[in-house]
Amino acid sequence: MAKSKQRNWAEGRWRIVSMDQWDEKYLDEESEAAIEFEAHNAGQFHFGYVQGEIDYRLTIRDGMPAVEFTWDGHDEMESAQGRGWAVLDGEELKGEIFFHQGDDSGFIARRAAVKPKRKTK
Repeated sequence: MAKSKQRNWAEGRWRIVSMDQWDEKYLDEESEAAIEFEAHNAGQFHFGYVQGEIDYRLTIRDGMPAVEFTWDGHDEMESAQGRGWAVLDGEELKGEIFFHQGDDSGFIARRAAVKPKRKTK
Protein backbone atom coordinates (compact mmCIF):
# COMPACT_ATOMS: atom_id res chain seq x y z
CA MET A 1 0.00 0.00 0.00
CA ALA A 2 1.35 3.42 -0.96
CA LYS A 3 2.18 5.79 1.86
CA SER A 4 0.29 9.09 1.57
CA LYS A 5 2.49 12.15 1.23
CA GLN A 6 1.91 14.53 4.17
CA ARG A 7 2.82 18.17 3.65
CA ASN A 8 5.88 19.07 5.73
CA TRP A 9 4.65 22.27 7.41
CA ALA A 10 7.93 22.66 9.36
CA GLU A 11 10.26 22.61 6.36
CA GLY A 12 12.24 25.80 5.96
CA ARG A 13 14.21 28.27 8.05
CA TRP A 14 12.83 29.62 11.32
CA ARG A 15 14.44 32.65 13.01
CA ILE A 16 14.93 32.09 16.75
CA VAL A 17 13.68 35.35 18.28
CA SER A 18 13.90 34.52 21.98
CA MET A 19 15.11 31.92 24.46
CA ASP A 20 14.43 31.62 28.19
CA GLN A 21 18.07 31.13 29.23
CA TRP A 22 19.95 33.50 26.91
CA ASP A 23 19.45 37.11 25.84
CA GLU A 24 19.04 38.34 22.26
CA LYS A 25 22.63 39.61 22.06
CA TYR A 26 23.99 36.12 22.83
CA LEU A 27 21.58 34.43 20.41
CA ASP A 28 23.06 36.27 17.41
CA GLU A 29 26.69 36.23 18.65
CA GLU A 30 28.19 34.31 15.68
CA SER A 31 25.34 34.54 13.17
CA GLU A 32 21.58 35.00 13.09
CA ALA A 33 19.99 32.48 15.48
CA ALA A 34 17.87 30.01 13.52
CA ILE A 35 16.56 26.47 13.29
CA GLU A 36 16.09 24.87 9.88
CA PHE A 37 14.13 21.79 8.94
CA GLU A 38 15.02 20.23 5.60
CA ALA A 39 13.43 17.42 3.63
CA HIS A 40 14.00 13.83 4.74
CA ASN A 41 13.93 14.58 8.49
CA ALA A 42 17.25 16.43 8.58
CA GLY A 43 18.15 19.95 9.63
CA GLN A 44 20.34 22.17 11.76
CA PHE A 45 20.27 25.02 14.24
CA HIS A 46 22.62 27.71 15.48
CA PHE A 47 22.42 30.19 18.34
CA GLY A 48 25.21 31.85 20.29
CA TYR A 49 28.16 29.45 20.19
CA VAL A 50 25.92 26.39 19.90
CA GLN A 51 25.27 24.55 16.66
CA GLY A 52 23.83 21.18 15.88
CA GLU A 53 22.63 18.79 13.22
CA ILE A 54 19.01 17.69 13.67
CA ASP A 55 17.15 14.42 13.10
CA TYR A 56 13.42 15.25 13.39
CA ARG A 57 9.93 13.80 13.08
CA LEU A 58 6.58 15.55 12.66
CA THR A 59 3.96 14.69 15.28
CA ILE A 60 1.02 16.10 17.23
CA ARG A 61 1.24 17.52 20.80
CA ASP A 62 -1.91 18.51 22.65
CA GLY A 63 -3.78 18.57 19.32
CA MET A 64 -1.27 20.95 17.69
CA PRO A 65 1.19 20.23 14.86
CA ALA A 66 4.58 19.58 16.41
CA VAL A 67 8.13 18.52 15.64
CA GLU A 68 10.37 16.43 17.90
CA PHE A 69 14.10 16.09 17.31
CA THR A 70 17.43 14.87 18.55
CA TRP A 71 20.61 16.78 17.81
CA ASP A 72 24.36 16.35 17.77
CA GLY A 73 26.81 19.25 17.58
CA HIS A 74 29.00 21.66 19.51
CA ASP A 75 28.77 24.20 22.32
CA GLU A 76 31.81 26.51 22.35
CA MET A 77 33.90 23.93 20.47
CA GLU A 78 32.97 21.13 22.93
CA SER A 79 30.93 18.16 21.74
CA ALA A 80 27.25 18.45 22.71
CA GLN A 81 24.08 16.45 22.11
CA GLY A 82 20.46 16.64 23.12
CA ARG A 83 16.85 16.66 22.10
CA GLY A 84 14.04 19.12 21.60
CA TRP A 85 10.49 19.75 20.50
CA ALA A 86 8.32 22.58 19.24
CA VAL A 87 4.64 23.15 18.49
CA LEU A 88 3.22 25.35 15.77
CA ASP A 89 1.25 28.03 17.62
CA GLY A 90 -0.24 30.36 15.04
CA GLU A 91 2.74 31.71 13.10
CA GLU A 92 5.32 30.77 15.74
CA LEU A 93 7.23 27.68 16.82
CA LYS A 94 7.26 27.44 20.61
CA GLY A 95 9.40 24.73 22.11
CA GLU A 96 12.21 23.52 24.28
CA ILE A 97 15.79 22.48 23.56
CA PHE A 98 17.67 20.17 25.94
CA PHE A 99 21.40 19.55 26.32
CA HIS A 100 22.27 16.00 27.36
CA GLN A 101 23.14 16.20 31.08
CA GLY A 102 23.04 19.99 30.93
CA ASP A 103 20.95 23.09 30.37
CA ASP A 104 17.56 23.39 28.75
CA SER A 105 15.71 26.43 27.43
CA GLY A 106 12.39 27.35 25.94
CA PHE A 107 12.50 29.12 22.59
CA ILE A 108 10.27 30.98 20.16
CA ALA A 109 10.98 31.05 16.43
CA ARG A 110 9.25 32.69 13.48
CA ARG A 111 9.43 31.61 9.87
CA ALA A 112 12.27 33.48 8.17
CA ALA A 113 11.57 35.47 5.04
CA VAL A 114 12.29 33.51 1.90
CA LYS A 115 14.97 35.11 -0.21
CA PRO A 116 13.91 35.38 -3.87
CA LYS A 117 15.87 33.27 -6.29
CA ARG A 118 18.11 35.17 -8.66
CA LYS A 119 17.02 35.09 -12.25
CA THR A 120 19.44 33.47 -14.66
CA LYS A 121 19.82 34.54 -18.27
